[in-house]
Amino acid sequence: MTDYTFEGYRDYIEEHITDFIPDVDHKSITLYESMKYSIMAGGKRIRPVLLLAACDFCGGKIEDALPYACALEYIHTYSLIHDDLPFMDDDDLRRGIPTNHKVYGEATATLAGDGLLNTAFETMYADILYYLDDMDAMKRRIRAAYEIAKGAGIRGMIAGQIADMESENHVGSEEMLCYVHRNKTAALLVAAVRAGAMIGGADTEMLTNLTEYAESLGLAFQICDDILDVEGNEEMMGKKTGMDSDRGKLTYPSIFGLDESKEKLKELTESALDAIGVYYDNAEVFSKLAKDLAVRGN
Repeated sequence: MTDYTFEGYRDYIEEHITDFIPDVDHKSITLYESMKYSIMAGGKRIRPVLLLAACDFCGGKIEDALPYACALEYIHTYSLIHDDLPFMDDDDLRRGIPTNHKVYGEATATLAGDGLLNTAFETMYADILYYLDDMDAMKRRIRAAYEIAKGAGIRGMIAGQIADMESENHVGSEEMLCYVHRNKTAALLVAAVRAGAMIGGADTEMLTNLTEYAESLGLAFQICDDILDVEGNEEMMGKKTGMDSDRGKLTYPSIFGLDESKEKLKELTESALDAIGVYYDNAEVFSKLAKDLAVRGN
């Protein structure tokens, strides 16, 4: 395995994040600029880092996983552009700068999101085509692309988004809350580690353990965001806080309160660490991420 830290993987992503966005005709240059505006706005890059780390952990080369890591970040960024639109969450700030539609208008922002989503699949399919003469490598990449598509789709992120919207200003249940978080947030994190593990040639046990880790991490990640929306620092977060309460969002603090939410965050962090505990220091990048997340939410 490569001796990479979270920061090392992230730097590699930053270096190549626009490599797979194709050049466009000058007549549609505004679309290209709008897409790059959001993809270059920074962010934690957790999803692509997890994908690279999983590939590396399972014995693969991170350069083989790079197209899928970037594709995943394109998908994540498209979802943020659309989430920020007035008819969705209506946010003015994202990652400390004006949201895409505030700069380019709602129509262009919508198309920029569409463009990033399509570019993600174009990127993955282009890579798959390189391996037509290597059946095993091609199958692993097809499985990885499928995991990403499923995690982003109507059995994953999009399902969570519609449930999240329809739950606004309604009395929520723990069952619905878990459904929203598991799909809206955790699904892409699970897809990240599973896709990376598949490209890296994971065995069944590795894939199972990494999946369990990502499922717990994904729920913990959203609970952390829920907590920070209540008591986080707006300047450090790069977006407005208190928005969940203003919109009547279904969150852990809204149902269980802050103290119980923080306890649930700790429990999920322990579950994530337990899932990869057997690998000890070899899984340090995964364990450190889970621990850092827990500290951030407490």
